[in-house]
Amino acid sequence: MSEVELTAALEQKTLELSAMQAELEETNRGVVALYAELDAQAEQLRHATELKSRFLAYMSHEFRTPIASFQSLTRLLLARTDGPLTAEQEKQIRFISDTAAEFSDMVNDLLDLAKVEAGRVEINTAWFEMVDLFSALRGMFRPVLVNPEVNLIFEEPQGMPKLFTDDRKLSQILRNFVSNALKFTVQGDVRVSAVLNDDATVTFAVADTGIGIAADAHASIFQDFVQVDSPLQKRWRGTGLGLSLSKRIAELLGGSVGFSSELGKGSTFWVTLPAELHPERVART
Repeated sequence: MSEVELTAALEQKTLELSAMQAELEETNRGVVALYAELDAQAEQLRHATELKSRFLAYMSHEFRTPIASFQSLTRLLLARTDGPLTAEQEKQIRFISDTAAEFSDMVNDLLDLAKVEAGRVEINTAWFEMVDLFSALRGMFRPVLVNPEVNLIFEEPQGMPKLFTDDRKLSQILRNFVSNALKFTVQGDVRVSAVLNDDATVTFAVADTGIGIAADAHASIFQDFVQVDSPLQKRWRGTGLGLSLSKRIAELLGGSVGFSSELGKGSTFWVTLPAELHPERVART
């Protein structure tokens, strides 16, 4: 190759390198602009989430006062403090009392959601026996077992050591699972069990013989404000937050939730948690 050809080739390479450098600089500017836009959108999302959480917390607190008043008044009326009631009056007052209790549950769900999203959930760990938790849950649900064709069964845990986690948060998860199972089981059993796994975790399961969940609804069942579309659902008011809150609480406790269900054949919901929750395994809210 002659000197002239070599010089021409070098000039051509220089031009190509300059073009590539200019293209790279333009790409870098685009990336920087994209990151800036993503940061701005993330900040807007954080602000919107904060506003939503503050609104939910504020409204939940505001609703609690009138709901508590309704519940107090209905208790006084049902106690015949101001005199006897007719059968129809008692029926209507009990309807008001039940409705107020449902609204109270909704408000509590909204307040819990606001706390989770605001990162204000406290984890209080302690040692406790599994049988004590099951005994407390059994007593809690005894007054609401009004359907004689449904049995609520707590299986005796076998070989279960003491657990070290937040028993109140675990109880909240299991209460959500059991409540849903009782709502959507017309006949049969709701069975609560606990199994110690080989990896030092414990799986708590609530199995029912209820209506089940269609396959096309499985993907969204743990999302916020999701409710199963069924004739039975129309009988029960709710926020659709129970399962999503259970999922978030389980994650805070270092665990996970899951379920299996077939339409018309019942459902099984479970939560798996470490038997001993170490501080470093507590999820950040």
